[in-house]
Amino acid sequence: MGTFSYNKSYKLSKLTILISSVLTLSVVSSSAMAINTDESQENSVDEVITVIGRSVNTPLNIAANVNIIDSAQIEMSGATSLTEVLRGQSGIQVSDSNSGAVFAMRGFSGSQAASNTLILLDGRRLNNIDVAAPSINAIPLNQIERVEILSGSAGVLYGDQAVGGVINIITKAPTGTGGSIQLSGGSFNTYEGKADVSGAINDTWRYYAAVSHNRGDNYRDHNANKTSSVLGRLQYEDGPQDFFVETSYYDNDRELAGALTEEQIEENPRQSNATLPDAADAYMHEMTTAARSGYKYQLSDEWSLGADINYSDTLITGLSEWGTSRKDTRSLLEFTPKAVANIATDNGDLKIVTGIDLSRGESEFGSGRGNVQKQASAYVQATVPLSKTLSYVVGGRYAEVTDDLVDPDVYINGIELDQDAHAFELGLNYRPTSSHRFYLRADDNFRFAKVDEQAYTSPGVIGLNPQTGRSYEAGWDWTPKSHTLRLSVYRLDLEDEIVFDSSAETPIGGGYPGANINADASRRYGVSADWDWQLTDKVQVGGEYNYIDAEFTEGLNEGKQLSWVAEHTGRGYLSIDANQNWQVFTEVAYTGERFIEGDNSNAAPKLDAYWLTNLAINYTNDAWLASFRVDNLLDEQYVSSGYYSSWGSGYYAGTGRALRLTASYRF
Repeated sequence: MGTFSYNKSYKLSKLTILISSVLTLSVVSSSAMAINTDESQENSVDEVITVIGRSVNTPLNIAANVNIIDSAQIEMSGATSLTEVLRGQSGIQVSDSNSGAVFAMRGFSGSQAASNTLILLDGRRLNNIDVAAPSINAIPLNQIERVEILSGSAGVLYGDQAVGGVINIITKAPTGTGGSIQLSGGSFNTYEGKADVSGAINDTWRYYAAVSHNRGDNYRDHNANKTSSVLGRLQYEDGPQDFFVETSYYDNDRELAGALTEEQIEENPRQSNATLPDAADAYMHEMTTAARSGYKYQLSDEWSLGADINYSDTLITGLSEWGTSRKDTRSLLEFTPKAVANIATDNGDLKIVTGIDLSRGESEFGSGRGNVQKQASAYVQATVPLSKTLSYVVGGRYAEVTDDLVDPDVYINGIELDQDAHAFELGLNYRPTSSHRFYLRADDNFRFAKVDEQAYTSPGVIGLNPQTGRSYEAGWDWTPKSHTLRLSVYRLDLEDEIVFDSSAETPIGGGYPGANINADASRRYGVSADWDWQLTDKVQVGGEYNYIDAEFTEGLNEGKQLSWVAEHTGRGYLSIDANQNWQVFTEVAYTGERFIEGDNSNAAPKLDAYWLTNLAINYTNDAWLASFRVDNLLDEQYVSSGYYSSWGSGYYAGTGRALRLTASYRF
């Protein structure tokens, strides 16, 4: 992983103190508990998840706000992409510049979302070493088993970028034998085909394979795409040992429509920006190859050891609306060994997870900018039962990073930047009955600046400080037989928040005004309520409301609202099973008024609030499934992304009414 220019003994001492403190607290709290070999009782409503604790757990037994979207819910919605599934879920705000969506949690702008919401695929990071958003629609829905959404910081468990929340996408494992074929088509000349198959080679080896292809013109002119993916997985299970190896390839070729002026978007939101020199030829072509392997060994009834190795390599070519050609590469190698303990006691299970995260990311830009970023961190977390109904969680992480950065304008001869950060966590989880749960939680968070950010700073600024913060949260879950109600309140404080400021002094050789800076302190208050009710055996209703008060607390913009953060968002849905074959699903998602992104001084009027109504009609008959879905049923016109500038802001139009017919067969 290379050499870090730190005082090694000092760093190791801090790390040793951190780990030993957590383990000591865990052992002392559980020392008076006699070991009990009986299995602990669990409520039947609990679902197994992996996003918390980086090990198997259940949502109601942990001190955190976790929402699960399973494959049945995805199928019920009739959604055809992960963006459609996630829109409005658990307070997620979506920003889409017509080339791929980003997802903000707990009050971040679209440009910050890709660096403050951690996206995982089976635990593998999808976030990039640069500011580009993860290609989340590279994951076809037919490959997804469930989506786990952790709202709030997870700095101890996941470290860098787990600030506003974590979205963990769990793909299907080769546990069964069979497969499926799916075909669909719809508005804007959209056509898509998907297929997957799994089976057994022998008693210990199994396989899974999936392919998909999507092409369409999309809503706006000059915005057509051709997208393909392929995935293969081999899995070995024999007694205490589990092993798998997986490889995948993703290819997305898309035309770029460009930003519109306010006048253009009012005149015709579907038009492309034809006023720029090379707008008619602008495109982006992304090709990613990834490989992943993991091994787990059950040492005893209590302890298991495991490790994952992940590698991804991406090539991006393209041409901007201004005629600038692009050829960028990025790669990421991760090694994540860990040890997990699950020790039965009279009061419940004592859970310990500890591990090391090592990564090496490299990026090379066609402009001559490049960076090699190495991260190394260690963490430990323990969930300790104080009684059969009360437990606490405590943990810590220490991380260090080095950037070997080259930029033809700012760092011609290169520069090495060394930084470190830490995080601590403390939480209480109280479950007096099987249907009630209360929790309190405090968790530190941090993120390191990315290559684009470090290389575009004002003159005299040599490296941005790590962004740091702390999240406080309290919540209550009520899960009787036919209801699920979740309430939470939180506060998120940030210091040295890494943002782009259009009013900052432009870097030497900078091509556009402004620079990346460590902003003044900010804070976010929030309340969320999520309710699902199985009204009858055929009717289910639900709703969600999220309130965020996000503002600067220091500096020139003190008291101003953070841009692109809607104060009010919500979602409601209704599902009706007409009979054993037909089901109707409808949902409405609301996004309130907000300042356009980058308008930190709140100088321009707010963007209008909008409602999106979606409808799906599903038909099932044995192995056949057909679905007709209409997105944006009322053809609402809205801004899906926008960027403030004193000399003229840019707007991207949200997709209008879109119809899709899908048919699939399982075998």
